Amino acid sequence: MATQFVIDGLKATIEGKEILKGINLSMKGGEIHAIMGPNGTGKSTLASALMGHPKYEVTEGTATLNDEDLMEMAVDERARAGLFLAMQYPSEISGVTNSDFLRSAINARREEGSEISLIKFIRQMEGKMKELDMNPEFAHRYLNEGFSGGEKKRNEILQMMLLDPKVVILDEIDSGLDIDALKIVAQGVNAMRSEDRAFLVITHYQRLLNYVKPDFVHVMMQGRIVKSGGPELAERLEAEGYDWVKAELGIEDETVGQA
Repeated sequence: MATQFVIDGLKATIEGKEILKGINLSMKGGEIHAIMGPNGTGKSTLASALMGHPKYEVTEGTATLNDEDLMEMAVDERARAGLFLAMQYPSEISGVTNSDFLRSAINARREEGSEISLIKFIRQMEGKMKELDMNPEFAHRYLNEGFSGGEKKRNEILQMMLLDPKVVILDEIDSGLDIDALKIVAQGVNAMRSEDRAFLVITHYQRLLNYVKPDFVHVMMQGRIVKSGGPELAERLEAEGYDWVKAELGIEDETVGQA
């Protein structure tokens, strides 16, 4: 079955303040959707709420992946269902090596008794690390500990490539990357594009979209998607900013208090 991901009327709060005010979005396998918008409009809140971050309370709406309601699932169940979030600020975990974490994550998504063999895992990991121009030593270092910003982002893409998810959310994966690292991260994303996988790319900048070509671009303001279009929409936002969107829609204050 082709991947279908549908967000319907999603609302979410943090500490009692409503941040998401009714998000509607439909995606299918093979598509890349980009969400852009000024700071404080709820973009990263959307990513966190979809993944099940406990700080955010979903008060209304659904998000279904192949007709399964993710909002009824625990975080680990969402991951097993095929949802993946590449975080803007990946955590450092001391005492857990990158390779041990990655193998455990892969096995957590597999049926009991069908764990990936050590040899097969090492071959896959080394192959993907080579594609991402990652030093092989990173496999044996503690997860993200002492990694630069660019190394952490490559590590997130490595996780994505090994876990083979159905829906990938990239939360400002381009922030803090130099142009060479950006190109490598984009190559990893493009290599994973398929009819079985949909991407939701959250970004402030057109530069990532020069390398990861979106099919659809959505503008988010005041906790809602207020405008959608093709790649040309991102190009206009890069050239002209957001004032024309606010003027067109009669929006005076675009912020809701969260990224």
